Amino acid sequence: MSGHSKWHNIQARKGKSDAARGKIFTKIGREIAVCVKAGGPDPNTNSKLRDIIAKAKQNNMPNDNIERSIKKASGELSGINYEAITYEGYGVGGSAVIVECLTDNKNRTAGDVRHAFDKHGGSLGSSNCVSYLFNRKGIVIVSSVVDVDTLMMDALDAGAVDVVEDDDLVQVITEPNEHVKMEEALTKKGYTVISADTELVPDNYVDLNEEQVGKFNRMIDALEDLDDVQEVYHNVNM
Repeated sequence: MSGHSKWHNIQARKGKSDAARGKIFTKIGREIAVCVKAGGPDPNTNSKLRDIIAKAKQNNMPNDNIERSIKKASGELSGINYEAITYEGYGVGGSAVIVECLTDNKNRTAGDVRHAFDKHGGSLGSSNCVSYLFNRKGIVIVSSVVDVDTLMMDALDAGAVDVVEDDDLVQVITEPNEHVKMEEALTKKGYTVISADTELVPDNYVDLNEEQVGKFNRMIDALEDLDDVQEVYHNVNM
């Protein structure tokens, strides 16, 4: 799969400073807060919370931070209520961008997101203006695969929709919210799973020239640096 891959974001994040890592922990903490409010603080009965905890551990978030976020959301500690909101828009070259946010101030978030688009040649669009170009899928990233054919058979047997080589990694694509089951199945088979999550994947990708790619990347970086932004998806073939 070309274009946007969350694994490439994970690689970039791991190389960033402690301050940037702290920002990632803050974003995950917000996800935990919303999830606990909706489904309770017990990961044994709240499967979405279990998924987010796994994501937190993949990003090396300390257990104390995870537990504190759960306690805040369950009312044991004072916390903030966050609301999920999604923005859609366009980058240079007609590229499509979806920005998922968790915020306690919609006016602030809307202004920040709009500014990031405008500053880098993009434009914020109306609801559903580009979402029809994407589908939500489970993405499991596997590394150090010697025999891709064997992995493919194991993944398909476990319910995978597709298996795609991506440089020295392999992306196993599942139905939405089936990524945890796939991760467990492949781990039992001895594969090294780097990440497992549900994300928006475009049906098709657009190509940009070198100058456009530079401007587009600066816009994505600006969006991802916003405290209220959780995930950014796009259809640019990088």
